[in-house]
Amino acid sequence: MKPSKTSKQWMREHVSDPYVQRAQKDGYRSRAAYKLLEIDERDHLLKAGMTVVDLGATPGGWSQVAAAKGCKVIALDLLLMQAMAGVTFIQGDFREDEVLLQLEQALAGGAVDLVISDMAPNISGVGVSDQARAMYLAELALDFATQHLRPGGAFLVKVFQGAGFEEFLRMMRGQFAKVVTRKPKASRDRSSEQYLLGLGALEKLE
Repeated sequence: MKPSKTSKQWMREHVSDPYVQRAQKDGYRSRAAYKLLEIDERDHLLKAGMTVVDLGATPGGWSQVAAAKGCKVIALDLLLMQAMAGVTFIQGDFREDEVLLQLEQALAGGAVDLVISDMAPNISGVGVSDQARAMYLAELALDFATQHLRPGGAFLVKVFQGAGFEEFLRMMRGQFAKVVTRKPKASRDRSSEQYLLGLGALEKLE
């Protein structure tokens, strides 16, 4: 199949992207690593010894950053992820009982301090559909976080401005003591993506 004009343009932008080039130079698996690094520099999320669950982790940029900070990382994704030191990888759908059982075994009775999710749907080009699917993924991540975070824990999730955003923001505010918005420099200007950070998970998570 002949590549579309849009895909060719994306590839040109991707190859010339300074963060892509920097990631290759610094040994990161994806440019997304710099988004988490910048948010962590501002909000001090990652601390040595804490347990972090990375949802939709492949190819592993965020897991890589968290592991380098001395965190115990459990990464989950439908797609296979190349092994890395300090990261336990579970392949499968994090909503399925079998995968959740593997997660519980990996936690070994410990609590989750931080849930991170940089998940995004495959873009179809149909704005309404893409936005709905993106918000659905964010809602799945929030539901997972509310079920597994320790009281006082934190949740970082990628969202997109558009339909459903305000409703999702209200949902997060009902689950965390504080919710803030972050737009890292590594996030492309033309992208409507931003990150919501929930701090202080409330003790009763429902």
